[in-house]
Amino acid sequence: MDKKARSRWQEPPQVFGLLGNPVAHSLSPAMHRAAFRAMGLEAEYVAFQVVDLPSAIAGLRGLGLRGGSITIPFKEQVIPLLDEVDEVALKIGAVNTILNSGGRLTGHNTDWAGFLNALSSHVEIRGESFAILGGGGAARAAAYGIMSSGGRAIILNRDPQRARKVALELGCLCHPLERLGEVQAQVLINTTPVGMSPREDESPVSREMLGKFKLVMDMVYNPVRTKLLREAQEEGAVTITGVEMFVQQGADQIRLWTHMEPPLEVMRQVVLGHLEQGHGD
Repeated sequence: MDKKARSRWQEPPQVFGLLGNPVAHSLSPAMHRAAFRAMGLEAEYVAFQVVDLPSAIAGLRGLGLRGGSITIPFKEQVIPLLDEVDEVALKIGAVNTILNSGGRLTGHNTDWAGFLNALSSHVEIRGESFAILGGGGAARAAAYGIMSSGGRAIILNRDPQRARKVALELGCLCHPLERLGEVQAQVLINTTPVGMSPREDESPVSREMLGKFKLVMDMVYNPVRTKLLREAQEEGAVTITGVEMFVQQGADQIRLWTHMEPPLEVMRQVVLGHLEQGHGD
């Protein structure tokens, strides 16, 4: 730990919060608390189920929380409530991380880099086409990450207007979800919560659509092997679980908050351990 970082953490224990609805299922508190302990930091991380986002952001500022994580459904809604948003988060149109510097709240996005870290070890992104299911903050982050690495992003959503809005703002292609079978892509990315516990028997697409894809990634991390991934594997596709992206985006949050290197393997093992024990929904 450098002297500047150590001085910052000699202050009273720092508090960070997860803002979303629902949040009971999230393993972010367990993962971040374990990371802070391993780093020797006096810090706490608390999940808040938000019913009024403007009041929650005012509370984060007023209570002096050092930072926050933003999750479904607030990644886009939070932007106008912040004092500043960094360039990448503005381009994506979604914020998943807040840094509080003396009462000034700055929004960042670590989803896109976490996504790329998880994806790039399995496929060459440049020149490849990716079908992205969804239209929220995670879909935006995935599309931005793919395009920034030379790939081609195609947004698919049940609501054609929502798909068009995302595609127009990011400069990518879009189609209604029912046209998935016509899309020329060999990689499928699910950014929706479909299939997340406790609704493990659901999948965002039918099994007969999966045979065309050589690789399928699901951002849902609980359960680790979603119905989508199980069926894709049975159809011959390589699959990527949501765990690695979850860990990587959390690690980038800690870097922003602390200017220190987080213990990736500790974070990864805590998440996997909780999932194996059936914790989190």
